[in-house]
Amino acid sequence: MEEKYIASIDLGSSKFGLCVARVNGEDIQIVYYKETPSEGIRTSLISNPMKAANRLKEAIREAERELMIQILQVVVGMPRSEVAQVTASARIERTNADDYISSEEVQNLKSMALETYPLSNPDRQIMYGAVAQSFSIDDEIQLVENEVVGTLSSSLEGNFKVFVGNRSATTALDKIFNQLDIAIAKKYFLPEVVAHAVLTEDEMAGGVALIDVGAGVTSVAIYHGGIMRYYASIPFAGKVITNDIRTECSISEDLAEKIKRRFGACIPGKLASLSEKVLQIRLEPPYKEVPVRYISEIIDCRCREIIEAVLYYIQESGLQNSLRSGLVITGGGAELANFVPLVKEISGYEVRKGYPRYMFSASVGSGVYSTGATSAIGMVLAAKEDHLPDCVTRPEKVEEPAEEEMIEVEVTNETPSTPDEMLFAPEEFGEPIPEPEKPKKQPPMTKKVKVPKKEGTGILSIFWSKVEKTALNIYDKANEEE
Repeated sequence: MEEKYIASIDLGSSKFGLCVARVNGEDIQIVYYKETPSEGIRTSLISNPMKAANRLKEAIREAERELMIQILQVVVGMPRSEVAQVTASARIERTNADDYISSEEVQNLKSMALETYPLSNPDRQIMYGAVAQSFSIDDEIQLVENEVVGTLSSSLEGNFKVFVGNRSATTALDKIFNQLDIAIAKKYFLPEVVAHAVLTEDEMAGGVALIDVGAGVTSVAIYHGGIMRYYASIPFAGKVITNDIRTECSISEDLAEKIKRRFGACIPGKLASLSEKVLQIRLEPPYKEVPVRYISEIIDCRCREIIEAVLYYIQESGLQNSLRSGLVITGGGAELANFVPLVKEISGYEVRKGYPRYMFSASVGSGVYSTGATSAIGMVLAAKEDHLPDCVTRPEKVEEPAEEEMIEVEVTNETPSTPDEMLFAPEEFGEPIPEPEKPKKQPPMTKKVKVPKKEGTGILSIFWSKVEKTALNIYDKANEEE
């Protein structure tokens, strides 16, 4: 199976999350994930496309340099706020009732529902997507998608939840990536992709509310019977908590965010000894002193407002008694200390944090497994299932020629003794031994030459060189003794 890369970008109100994954068949490996402070985004809507593009360009170039790739296209999420939920239906009469209903017919029915739904203001509105709620055939009603495929019927009718958003929001998305010369491979409605990255099939079947607490918006997506039945968004989240700390303590937004992350917590009564500590903010005299308990009280008040708004929409959905799997809290706001216990205390539901499920491997830091990474990871998983093409180009690998190993060989002008002269003497054969003339020794001319080492010749060359040196040494010793 051919290897490909998928790049996703989560455009949040406080950070951009850029994720790059290597996909080979069913194997998904996250090779890059980094969060960068965002600009030009407010409540998940693009308020200043130019600022957002400039900041995003830096993040993309950094990823390209580190991975030595060029990102050509990305998958992105559509805004989660200002999304209206409406119902739509469509019906077709089948030409052959004896043929099985196919998944293609179901998709065509969904497309028909989207195309025929009358938008109240087409110039300002656009459909983000649709979720099938139920299907009806000749003899049965209230069938889900996997039940209706394969049945026989002369007609097919479907009911859908259609999500309508602001057209200007998607136009701004296109503007940003056109400026960066990067194509948008697909735009995803984030509640759906995050749910499949965080929730289990049993949770979605039994009934669960997925609460995504970001920086600018909190969203509520309710699942029952494996289908998203309800969606709503609340236009405030983690960033309003930061602004409350900034206002009450008269400090900068950046410092307020750092204090929230380091010392922020809900339920002041559960801080134990931490509530007695006092933060001394050393900016310039006079120094500010802020008790940790006071910061916790500020955070607790705002978190209670967020939770009460979430419970209001759960009540409005009519599914409050169908949430057998309780609530799952994800997004960056879920990391706030004591937030999950506070939700459980106020709501009475079972509550857990929603981390990305282990459907991938990662060669990057632990941040990819945090609640704040669920949107970027969810889009990667969805793009893999949608079989999107390769999102990057890679430089061709140039193979460098292998270096030849060099050995040193001594070349000399001395005439070496042969092996026979070295091992036998004339007196052994009864011949008179003449007085040998001592040869005049000439200084050896030695030159070091580097030659390539070749298979089968390097070892022999070294061997004969050793033999030659040994023979010369024995011959010189014999001459000195005589």
